[in-house]
Amino acid sequence: MPPATTSKTGDIPLRSRIFADLTPLRSSADYRRLWCGNTISWMGQQMTALAVSLQVYAITGSTFSVGLVGLCSLVPLVVFGLYGGAIADTVDRRKLGLFSAAGATVMSVVLATAALAGYHRVWLLYGVVALQAVCFAMNSPARSSMIPRLLPTEQLPAANALNSLTSNLGLMGGPMLGGVIVGLWGYQAAYLIDVVAFSGSLYAMWRLPSMRPERGEGRTDGSRRASVLDGLRFLATRPNLRMTFFSDLAAMVLAQPRALFPAIAVLWFGGDAKTVGLLVAAPAVGAVLGGLFSGWLGGIRRHGLAILLAVASWGAAIACFGLSRNLWLGLFFLAVAGCADTISMVFRSTMLQAATPDRMRGRLQGVFIVVVAGGPRLGDFLAGSAADLTSPATAVIGGGLACVLVVTGLGLGRRAFARYDARDPQP
Repeated sequence: MPPATTSKTGDIPLRSRIFADLTPLRSSADYRRLWCGNTISWMGQQMTALAVSLQVYAITGSTFSVGLVGLCSLVPLVVFGLYGGAIADTVDRRKLGLFSAAGATVMSVVLATAALAGYHRVWLLYGVVALQAVCFAMNSPARSSMIPRLLPTEQLPAANALNSLTSNLGLMGGPMLGGVIVGLWGYQAAYLIDVVAFSGSLYAMWRLPSMRPERGEGRTDGSRRASVLDGLRFLATRPNLRMTFFSDLAAMVLAQPRALFPAIAVLWFGGDAKTVGLLVAAPAVGAVLGGLFSGWLGGIRRHGLAILLAVASWGAAIACFGLSRNLWLGLFFLAVAGCADTISMVFRSTMLQAATPDRMRGRLQGVFIVVVAGGPRLGDFLAGSAADLTSPATAVIGGGLACVLVVTGLGLGRRAFARYDARDPQP
């Protein structure tokens, strides 16, 4: 096999500067198992999410009832996200991750058993979805808080790029695979596959060493419970970490056109449901490409500046989408926005992990879950309301420009954020 092409400096393979950096997978067996297990289980979870929506519609014939599935998931994520983070800062994160993954597995077993028994009740599906969201809200802060303990700081951008690749591939491929499986073998097949997929996550958690949170300076009472309010107070006094959340909210709340895609498909492009599907898929395609070609991100040290530029690029791409009336050009701008979102997410996650003391990582990851879960929903409401009051074009273009203006104002108001250096992470 020929040697890898190297850059002019001769020290780093050129392909590592272009394609996703796989160094974290090579350097840490624990991280490799965690990433592989999460990739497999996340794909199964997305299959199950689609199967539940299809089953609810088959039982009720109501799109409103299908919409309630999302609400049953959103509320527990927002409510328990903060408390899951507090728990992750108190107990052994390995055990919390293991037990919460086991709980999610049991929920999939319940779905499969009910489907096999022919017990089709909407209330059961709603209840299981809500409990699955609780398990995820407990599992995610624990799992994310483990990564800085498994890898050196300089590998965190590469690890977060790999994690984004897992997330976006699951969001793209899981529903498609789930639809095929439900069509061929029924709901129970999708649920049973999800049960098997969870075994990867369970095995990865089982093999991890103990992951008790590190105690802060002056802390001798190991029995003291971590407080959600303490985490929020910590965040209130850490301007760089606050900026990561503010910048993300600027993008997700002000420039989130997803709710307008059905109207845009008809009014702008003369399309139908297939056109809506293309519009929904385009940002995910861009996000996947951003993850695949993320090797160059590891060489960036000014993470704050990178976040500001990425969020501004998201807003500019959304505004350009609002100006386009050619479908393929519009899809291109949406893909650019998705790629920018991946870059922003990589550096926001890295800052959150590197600049947060270990004793607080779970709680801040809980805040991260609340922002990620709630921000886009609030953006959907704002975009829909603005479109009703004006027009879809005004809502999309105005939202994109507002995002650019707000993130520019944030950068000017907190210039130290743009100077943030990954070699000296300051919260």
